[in-house]
Parts: sequence; structure tokens; C-alpha cells
Amino acid sequence: MDQHSLVEQLSPKVKLVRVERGYTQERMSLILGVSKKTLVQIEKGRILASWTTLVAMVALFRDSEVIQNTLGEDPLEVLETIAHESVNRPKQRTLGGKVWWTSVDEHNGYMIQQNVLSLHYRIIDGNYYRYFSSFDLKEARQKLAELGENPI
Repeated sequence: MDQHSLVEQLSPKVKLVRVERGYTQERMSLILGVSKKTLVQIEKGRILASWTTLVAMVALFRDSEVIQNTLGEDPLEVLETIAHESVNRPKQRTLGGKVWWTSVDEHNGYMIQQNVLSLHYRIIDGNYYRYFSSFDLKEARQKLAELGENPI
């Protein structure tokens, strides 16, 4: 997944998020930092939302069922992984991947999981702490080997 595919995937959901929250178009446009005219164009499918508009929407409405059903339990992780191409930050606790994740590989107490919605990969330990995220399985396997040999 890249910025463009995320924009294509989330633009049609802007109205659903707005309605889910019970906001008017005017209120939603203020929150997202776009004009009401632009918001109407996005909601009618005449234009796609910008990357920055969708980053704001995901960040500000990350608890939205619409967003979580599109990106998974941690939509900010998906954004961060797309923006940086990978995230290498140890020790962030997760829920363990019981709903949105499938196991791909394991090595010395670490596991690669793939998100069933966004298709990105992450590495967690046996206590469900996230160490790494990427859309590149090869890169994730490399990091898994490193972590397995040199635990953090």
C-alpha cells in the first residue's frame, strides 16, 4: 500500500466517518482544514481527498469503526508505515493481533504478523510489544533475524 492507494481507499469513506460522528459538512470541513466546497466534492466522489486531509481524518477519528474496518485496529500505524516506508521503534504494546492479524513467521520469541486489511507487516514479541512495521516482507524478515539474534 502507498499514499495513492490509501487516498483511493479512504476518500469514499469521508462521508461515512462524518455521518458516523454526527457532524455537519461545515463542522467536518473545519476539523479537516478544507473548505466546505472541497468536502462536498470529496463526498460526491468528484475529487479524491488529499493525503494530508486523510492523515488528519485518520488521526482525529482513529476510533471510528469505518476507519478501523478499513485499516485495522491501529490506523495510525498504517499511516506511519506508509509515510516512512517502515517503522523501527521498539516496545510499543499491541493487543497481540487476535482480530486483524495473521502470523507469517516466528524466530526466537519474535513473530511477523500481516494485517489482513492493510497488508502491512509488523514484528511483535511474546508479550505483544511491537518492534517494527513495514510493507516489505523481505525487510521484516531481515529485522526478525536481527531481533532473534540480538534481542532488544
